[in-house]
Amino acid sequence: MNDRHLSSQFDEDLNSLCSRLLQMGGLVESQIEVAMRGFSETNIDLCNQVIDREKTVNSLEVEIDSSCAELIARRQPTARDLRLVMAISKAITNLERAGDEAERVAKRSKRIIEQSVNYKINAAEIKLSGQMAIDLLRQSLDCFARLDAVSAAKVVEDDKQIDEEFRGFVRKLITYMAEDPKMISTGLDLLFIAKAIERIGDHAKNIAEFVIYIVKGSDVRHVPHDDLVREATK
Repeated sequence: MNDRHLSSQFDEDLNSLCSRLLQMGGLVESQIEVAMRGFSETNIDLCNQVIDREKTVNSLEVEIDSSCAELIARRQPTARDLRLVMAISKAITNLERAGDEAERVAKRSKRIIEQSVNYKINAAEIKLSGQMAIDLLRQSLDCFARLDAVSAAKVVEDDKQIDEEFRGFVRKLITYMAEDPKMISTGLDLLFIAKAIERIGDHAKNIAEFVIYIVKGSDVRHVPHDDLVREATK
């Protein structure tokens, strides 16, 4: 087998991994959307749909991660190619965990619906942050597909908005539960839903950071945002 054929096959293998990552990302994005609809529309069937499909997300993670390990063993990639394979392996772990959070939203929403609780608290922050998390995940996957480090830096910055919504909702929720102790159980369910959405935003941010790692070769996890932007745009 000549070198040109080997190189062509390697490129095909890399493209296949990227395609499967984006396929998994699309499924997780759908899971989050359906979970949020289940919460907003108090629809148990939608919640069950998310719970039932979680196994598919888990299976995809195992399959893609196995393919990453096999590709490294067979092709022994270096430099940017190696960073890409490693980033795919880490990104699918974050997608699987985002899928877990979508399932958590569905389970907690289902519990609230089954208890037939008419809570008075305005959950607008949950609905808003849920949509923000979906948008953020979509943007991070788009950055991965295009290997766009500059846009990835913006995703990292935008995650702060979800964190702010979460903190605002927690403050309101604490006041609400203090005024009506009978609603503490439902309040805790709402808190877990809000926290799950906040974590989805974190996973989207992590994927965006992997894009910068692939393109620039720098690990930008836990670095100040100004330094991250400087690294992404240099």
